[in-house]
Amino acid sequence: MIRDRSILLMEEKKETPPPIIDQVKAYVETQLELTKLEAVEKGSKFLAGFVVDLIIGVCFVLGFLFISLALALLISRLLGSYWAGFGCMAALYLIIAFIVIKRKDKLRPTLTNLFIRNFFK
Repeated sequence: MIRDRSILLMEEKKETPPPIIDQVKAYVETQLELTKLEAVEKGSKFLAGFVVDLIIGVCFVLGFLFISLALALLISRLLGSYWAGFGCMAALYLIIAFIVIKRKDKLRPTLTNLFIRNFFK
């Protein structure tokens, strides 16, 4: 009878995991949940920042477009010819484009660092 009882006690000990295993399982589950929540938070912050930056960019582009049209019309009025006014604006944009092309090696790292800082903010 004592032998049967000791076998039963051993079987009970084998079936129930020690408390440390339960704690490790709970810790791992908590860490996984925390990782998921942090990923959702970072993703939502990135998406919200992207949408805000997109709206700001669109507003700047539209403002730049209308200012460019107004300036082209002003130059056209001063020169007395629409093609001359819009031609001057086109020449101005070509000059800006050539300056950007010449300095793109300096601009690229700056913009890359800006995007990286914004992503990890």
